[in-house]
Parts: sequence; C-alpha cells; structure tokens
Amino acid sequence: MIMHRVLTTLGCALTAVLATAWSAAPPTQPAATTVRTDGGLVRGAAHDGYRTFEGIPYAAPPVGGLRWAPPRPAAPWPGVRDATRPATACPQPAGEVPGGSTDEDCLHLNVTTPDDAGPARLRPVIVWLHGGGFTTGAGSSYDAHRMATRGDVVLVTVDYRLGALGFLAHSGLPGSGTFGLADQQAALRWVRTEIGAFGGDAHNVTLAGESAGGYSVCAQLASPAAAGLFDRAIIESGPCTARPDRPFAPSSVPLPTARATGADLAAKVGCGSTHDVLSCLRRVAVPRLLAAQDTDQQPAYATPLLPADPGAAIAAGRFHHVPVLIGNNHDEGNGWAAGIIQAGNPVTPDTWPDVVSAFFPSPGQAKAIVREYPVHRTDGGPVFGAVIGDANFACPTADTDAALRSAQVPTWRYEFADEHAPPLTSGTPPFPLGAPHASELPYLFDLGGRPRDLTAAQHRLADTMIDYWTRFARTADPNGPSSPHWPRRTVLSLAPDHIAPTHTAESRHHCAFWNTRG
Repeated sequence: MIMHRVLTTLGCALTAVLATAWSAAPPTQPAATTVRTDGGLVRGAAHDGYRTFEGIPYAAPPVGGLRWAPPRPAAPWPGVRDATRPATACPQPAGEVPGGSTDEDCLHLNVTTPDDAGPARLRPVIVWLHGGGFTTGAGSSYDAHRMATRGDVVLVTVDYRLGALGFLAHSGLPGSGTFGLADQQAALRWVRTEIGAFGGDAHNVTLAGESAGGYSVCAQLASPAAAGLFDRAIIESGPCTARPDRPFAPSSVPLPTARATGADLAAKVGCGSTHDVLSCLRRVAVPRLLAAQDTDQQPAYATPLLPADPGAAIAAGRFHHVPVLIGNNHDEGNGWAAGIIQAGNPVTPDTWPDVVSAFFPSPGQAKAIVREYPVHRTDGGPVFGAVIGDANFACPTADTDAALRSAQVPTWRYEFADEHAPPLTSGTPPFPLGAPHASELPYLFDLGGRPRDLTAAQHRLADTMIDYWTRFARTADPNGPSSPHWPRRTVLSLAPDHIAPTHTAESRHHCAFWNTRG
C-alpha cells in the first residue's frame, strides 16, 4: 500500500518544505565592515549588535575536473570581496531553496559575530552543519545572530556538496561516497586558520548540526581525518547509531552499497556503458543529475575518510573523545506520520498492520510492533509517529548517549518537549504534532532571517537553550547560574516553564522493545 519511495520523498522533504519560512530575507544595507583573510579582504555588514560575513569561499569551486574530487584550496581574490549577502546554495531540487539550485560553485560559509568581536578578545566558535537528508539545505537559512549576541560566540554556517554531487561512489574514484564530508572538513580547516580575524577562538571550536547535520557530526567524530579540527560536538536529532533499515533518520551505508547506487545513477544518465564513466558523468548537466539521483543520500563508510560506520566506531571507542551535547525531540516522527496520512494513507486499526509492514518488512517484526504499539479508533497518527520517532531517533539517541558515556566522554543529553512548538509547515495537520523533527530549530535560529512567532514562555525557553548551547561551547559544561541545573547522567526535558531532568525517557519511548529488534 505504501511504497518505500513515499517514505524517502517525505523524509527528505520534511525540512525542504519549510521554504516559505526558510528562504533568506533580503539583506539590509547597513554600514559595512572589512576583515583580512588569507584569501583576501572581505567586506561584511554591520547590524544592531552583530556583524555578518556571507558567501566566503573556503574551497575552490568543485566544477569540471573537480566535480567528484576532494576539495581544493580557494584561489585568492583581488581587492575587497563583497560578503554582505549569501552565495548560491549547493545544487538541489526546489524546496528549502526556492527554485532549487544548479550552481556547483557553492563551497562557501557564513560568519556571524558579536559587534565587538575581534582578535583582542576571542570568542568560542560554533560551526553549524545544516540538515536536509544530505540532499537539500543551505547554511544561509540559519540566521544565527541571537545565538551570537546572547551567547557571545562566533557562528559559522557551512554549505557542503549534496546529493549525488556530494556522495557519489564509483570504483577507482578517490573520495567515493564522502565528498560532502570532506567539504565539511575543509571548512573546519578554514576555521582553524581564519576565524581569529573575525574574533573567534580557533582553539575552541564546537561542531554542531541537526538531522543530516547532526549525523555529519557523528561522521566527523569517527573520521581520522577530522582529528584536531574541533573541540566539542553538538548532535541534534541525528543519532550516530542510526541504520538504513530504519530510514527516517540519516545514516551511512557500506561502500559496496554506495557504489551500486552510483552505478545505477550512471546508467540513468546514459554513462553506464561508456568507456570512461567518470568523464561522461562530469559532462552531465546538473539538472539531469538531480533528476536521476535517489531522493535520499547517505555517506559511505569503509572508506579512507570514514573507515567504519559511525555507530560501530563509537561503540568500539574509535572516535575523537570530545565532550558531546546530544538530544532529540519528543515527537520526532509525527511530521512524517502526518505527511503519509495526508498523502492518502490512513492509519486505522484495520490498515495498521499493512502500514507497519511497509516500513518494517523484516519477518515477524511488523506483528511485534503492532502488539507493542496498538492503534485504536482515533489515535493512528500519533501511534505511527511514536513508532517512527522511537525507532529512528529517541532510542538510537539513547544508544549513542550510552556508548559515549561508556567511553568516558563527558556527555549531556536533552529532549526537546514543547508540545505547542510553532508548526514548521503551512496547513492543518491531521493530528497535533507536538514537538516533531526540526521543531527545536526556531528556538536557536531565526530561520530564513524571519523570527518565529513564539509566546513569552517559548522566548524564555529559547533564551535558556541558547544559554545551555553556548556555555557548552565555551566550557564543555552547559550549566551556569542563570538556568536550571542540568545533571550529566539524566535527560533534561526542555519545555516552556518546565525544564527539568527526567529518568524515564527510555521507558516512555519503548527503547527496551527496540533494543530487542536488533
């Protein structure tokens, strides 16, 4: 009844459908400010209490012979480079980026600093990796000025190659399946070298991200090539122990699987039987590649950049032991469940077994899930959402947290639980969504430069979250005198006027059940 293609389309579109809220607002034209980098001078924009520098190249354009090549250094530029507006997003279908993008010259980053930041007093740095299923998204969607000014930190948002252009794998191609991850490392190397000129402390860098961005943080924790590039990690709704058979959350695949996907792409665009497949692929126009690529994308492991699946690497203790702040949202799966229902797939007691079988086809698994999560007459949507959220996010986050603690890594875990979080999509959902995937983002950023409509209590929660996140970036401990105490060995529930540790997250999310589904 429900095909896997529906799943992947809705999964990758969940963030992309935020185009109305996330499309960048036209920049104002305040007084400019200029900073010298190794590449040349950049002129940013001064705002009320902060400065922005947008569209700074951190690597050479990956075009022509550099398509599907590791990132190369950016060429210096003469004169003063205008950095008052975002650069073009990396190639992607229409969605979060209105009209999409076909511009491969996209390896840029954006810097937001407090107004008085400078080399004389360096601030902690947070490098943000956007989500979007490794297929969509842009660093410029995240207006970081509230975090920069309230938290007194420097924020860097990064664009990296997406889709087949970022994760194609092919035999004999160096960097197969990991070009987007290599871009992220190139951006981190830029930060280590250049961020001091913007007032950032190159020796205090926190790598952070949500969804595919959060899973990217997992991958960088497990990548030997990322050694020394960051000092702390924040993982939002991108658990390191995610797996392809639970495909709502981002995950990685073994290199042979990625190569098979690459071969399928080559065949679709007419390059599969040519003498030089890669030369042929490098001549294919971007729109044709975007039309032919799979809806969801995954990095490849068993590669030089990513030798092992991140979850396995962390379980074995083979990762960069830096402090971690990690968490998920209380109702991660509700957005997907609502979308599937609205696409014409009702969830009732009669249809429930078929719905579960479509997404959990392993023999015997569907029946066990139906028993553990019974659907009654009117609760099909929330039950379906709970299955998606528990299997893909809540319980893998708990597993990641446990693995990090077993490795003696200082770890803080949260659950965002505002049941009245502002909706991220237009229209009326078939049931209340609570705190679904990505709903914590407006509490940290102004998405697309447009403030979200928060209540007074939600504004207080947003301030508290920014305080926790930025104190963690500063000291590796989110606690401070102005917020409720966050004990390390509990899960902190984040909701307006109710920020408190809870010891019941795993049982509430049926994690004992999912741990037996192995």
